[in-house]
Amino acid sequence: MRIGELAAEAGVSVRSLRYYEEQALLTSERSESGQRLYQPADLQRVRLIQQLYAAGLPSKTLRELMPCIEAPVQRYATQLLERLTEERDRIGAQITQLSHTRDRLDAVINSVDSTEAAPTP
Repeated sequence: MRIGELAAEAGVSVRSLRYYEEQALLTSERSESGQRLYQPADLQRVRLIQQLYAAGLPSKTLRELMPCIEAPVQRYATQLLERLTEERDRIGAQITQLSHTRDRLDAVINSVDSTEAAPTP
C-alpha cells in the first residue's frame, strides 16, 4: 500500500507517516520508482502510534515501547507494564500539579471577585 493510501486508511496525514519513519516508529519498503510501500499490518501500527501519542507519550518513549508491544507477551510483559505504569504515574503527577495550579488560580479569581464586589468606604 502506498503512503497516501495508508494515510487515508489510518486517518493521518502523509506528513505524519513520514515523521513516524524519521522517528523510527514505522518502516517502509521502496518501489523501483522510490515510492514508499507499506504492509497491511502497518495500518494497525499507525493506529497504535496515534493512540499512544493521544495518551501523551513522546516519540522517544514510543521507540522504547514498540519492541515490547510487538514481541511475544511473555518475553516483554513485565518491562512493558513497568514502562506503561511509569508513564501513567508521570501523567498522574502532571494532572495533580495542574489541579493545584487551577486551585490557586481559582483562589486568585475569587479574591479579585470579592474585592470588586465589596463596597468602597
